[in-house]
Amino acid sequence: MENIKLTQYSHGAGCGCKISPKILDEILQSSFSMPDNNRLLVGNHSKDDAAVYDLLNGTALISTTDFFMPIVDDPYNFGRIASANAISDVYAMGGNPVLAIAILGWPINILPPLVARRVIEGSKIICLEAGIPLAGGHSIDSPEPIFGLAVNGLVDIKNLKQNNTAKKGDVLLLTKKIGVGILTTAEKKHQLTESDKLLAAEQMMELNKVGSRLGAVVGVHAMTDVTGFGLLGHLIEMAEGSGLSATIEFNRVPLISKRLIEYVEMGAVPGGTNRNWDSYGHKVKLENNNFESLYKNILADPQTSGGLLISVGRDSLEEVVSVLNEYGLSDRTTPIGKMHESESFAVRVN
Repeated sequence: MENIKLTQYSHGAGCGCKISPKILDEILQSSFSMPDNNRLLVGNHSKDDAAVYDLLNGTALISTTDFFMPIVDDPYNFGRIASANAISDVYAMGGNPVLAIAILGWPINILPPLVARRVIEGSKIICLEAGIPLAGGHSIDSPEPIFGLAVNGLVDIKNLKQNNTAKKGDVLLLTKKIGVGILTTAEKKHQLTESDKLLAAEQMMELNKVGSRLGAVVGVHAMTDVTGFGLLGHLIEMAEGSGLSATIEFNRVPLISKRLIEYVEMGAVPGGTNRNWDSYGHKVKLENNNFESLYKNILADPQTSGGLLISVGRDSLEEVVSVLNEYGLSDRTTPIGKMHESESFAVRVN
């Protein structure tokens, strides 16, 4: 099993497999509409992380699913990463996960069942860490390995966070560093230094548990997790959904490696970056044209199991910083930008 490298069996990697925002919009456009359901608090009317259904007792059910092809070669870590990524949607809405169901597609004539078993074992460990059961699942014989979870969670409705409710004057915080797609691409190209080899996997396996705690902070007006559309893509969804624009300071965006810019200059740019930029680049204003390529390749880099993007009122910043410190995120307490009145661009990068 040591000789099996999962990434060679798939054409995409992690959340970089996601269909681009532009094509997804085409898919979702339809003249057919479902009748409104008064108990569906969050559904297809917004681009949020999960669906939310009112249980009529002051709480709501959060329901989400996420799956993808391998972003790492090790099957155990693949299961852990895919599971942390799927559970993140519940945390991003301020909720607590309660139950997970596995989604497995496996090329049974190519990869032995033992490898798939290791994927499931990795998933069980992350579910255990999240305090939830992996209660079942569904599997199919597929040409490429695929794994993920369907996850249900609960949230007090008063603590529910969405990605389209930011307010003018909010500052922006990010709980994980940017550059996962670049590092995994550099590794495929054999460009990654030995000291950087575990950075991406270790970060992707971290649960965004802090999200459930942030749900109780009234001044956290909006929240989402940063995944396949990159930091810019998910910030655009937040800004446009809230009827605002955002400005971020590139030098304040935390980068996963000191060598990240070097890897970009060496050509370690995943295909998903260009698909992302082609979808929303016209909505972004880059103030320094000398660094246009660098800004694009880092800020549109597809993240897998990325951090939480938090839009918080200045009056509540101290409380949020206290929560981040409580969860060991003291290095993530510096704002990377702010929300303000709508401009001709959804996001401005300084």
